[in-house]
Amino acid sequence: MNHIELFSGCGGLSLGLELAGFELTFANELSPMAGETFAYNLLNEDLSKLAKEGSNSDKAYWISSQFDDLNHRLRENPFEYPELGSGSTDIPDDPCLIQGKLLVGNIIHLNQLLESRPKLLGAIKSGFGNNGIDLISGGPPCQSFSMAGLRKKDCDKNSLPWEFAKFVGMVQPKFVVLENVSGILRAFKEDGISYHAWFEVAKVFATKGYIPLCLHINARLAGVPQNRPRFIMIGIREDVYQAISSSFNKEERILLSPCIDLFQKVKTNKVVDINNYHCFDVKEDKDYNLFRNSFLSSLVGQKQVSVKEAINDLRLNSSSKKSSFVSKLNDQFSPILNKTLSTANHKPRNNSDIVKRRFRIYQAIRKCSIDVNKQVFDILKGKSSSLCDTAWSELKDHEYVSEEGDNIKFNTKLELINYLLQHPTKKRTQRALDPSEPAPAALSIPDDICHYDDHELRTLTVREMARIQSFPDAFIFRSKVTTGGKMRRFEIPQYTQVGNAVPPLLGLKLGNSILNLLKRLPT
Repeated sequence: MNHIELFSGCGGLSLGLELAGFELTFANELSPMAGETFAYNLLNEDLSKLAKEGSNSDKAYWISSQFDDLNHRLRENPFEYPELGSGSTDIPDDPCLIQGKLLVGNIIHLNQLLESRPKLLGAIKSGFGNNGIDLISGGPPCQSFSMAGLRKKDCDKNSLPWEFAKFVGMVQPKFVVLENVSGILRAFKEDGISYHAWFEVAKVFATKGYIPLCLHINARLAGVPQNRPRFIMIGIREDVYQAISSSFNKEERILLSPCIDLFQKVKTNKVVDINNYHCFDVKEDKDYNLFRNSFLSSLVGQKQVSVKEAINDLRLNSSSKKSSFVSKLNDQFSPILNKTLSTANHKPRNNSDIVKRRFRIYQAIRKCSIDVNKQVFDILKGKSSSLCDTAWSELKDHEYVSEEGDNIKFNTKLELINYLLQHPTKKRTQRALDPSEPAPAALSIPDDICHYDDHELRTLTVREMARIQSFPDAFIFRSKVTTGGKMRRFEIPQYTQVGNAVPPLLGLKLGNSILNLLKRLPT
């Protein structure tokens, strides 16, 4: 089985798919920083080392760059890539040379490249002589679909799923997997008209010849130590669907019946009503049972893993052994990565004393009721200067940190209120981890989460974030650790690479779901 990875990022989905048994045909990634991590782990290519030596890579090719040398390319702003044909490129004339490689560049330019090189497109479409492409997967950037984004219908990044579909239409794989944030499921209005981005995505893939199955899943149900809901669309090419449809059980027919109805209406230019279509949500009991009893079963039913199981051994002064979860995770991926286990990417960030004291406040209120959390945050954000007696009774027994660094308790409610007033914040989402639960959805900004341990008044390291995302310790993140200011618009440093990634264990389970269907094809 083979696959092409679009919007590959640092390689989380590709890593999981490889463990499932898929062989990489090639990958495409916009960001050279994320591409550096992908190449290092999945292609065994150290791009930084080559750049220092003044060499170029024969495993990572640039579609269109302002520069000829690798050193400048690794720090290039990807939104300033020249138009195809007007910049520097090292895409080889021999199509076979891109097999198993990374193509760095804009997917729009990639599509233009395939249109301009029929020989290259033909080679890719055939899977380089390997009975075509089994799977194309990827997660188009999601800012405009996220509830935190602008959510504009005409936002440039809204066009990327369409470019994904265009590529799929040219290459015609047997299956497609598109991953995105849950925000794509929420309708938004513009000029008084409601738009449903997920539904539009489903329809455009139907126009390319694919039966679209839309799902709302959660990575924690697949064994990832993180509460990470995601939208997934699985597209099945029409002839493949026809070839395997007789194998579907009752639950699979329920899942796919509205999908084939939508496909047929789109194919015959009939009006498609969103009310007749359904995104199956794992949170709903009736839908969960469909997951559990179908080819999607690997996406649910896994043991829930807590954040403590994922990162407890990484505490700075810890002698704790790795949990069974971490040991199994490392063992699973060791044949693929073939690298020595280490504690790379585990350098703590420096936090000021006032930030550390605020982190202790977060650790204390994590153990309190929701109402107490709200009252404390209202004080920290300058919205209030009072606490009710019930809140005081919950907070008074917790220890806080003095300016001298000592653990202290307060004798009166007023003393505690004055202490809280001295630690204001404008942060909206900061919180302390709950060691007994999966982590909240990974964020690409490291300051939003602090450790659960009272002796660890700090944010998480890249390695801890990676563990929560189910990356094994042998997976090394490359390029800058973090960034700021205007550079945030285009740089993808290590923390962002982790936060943006598809968890490898989720990639494995998605791969297993597709393999289940591939194995039903007649030989």
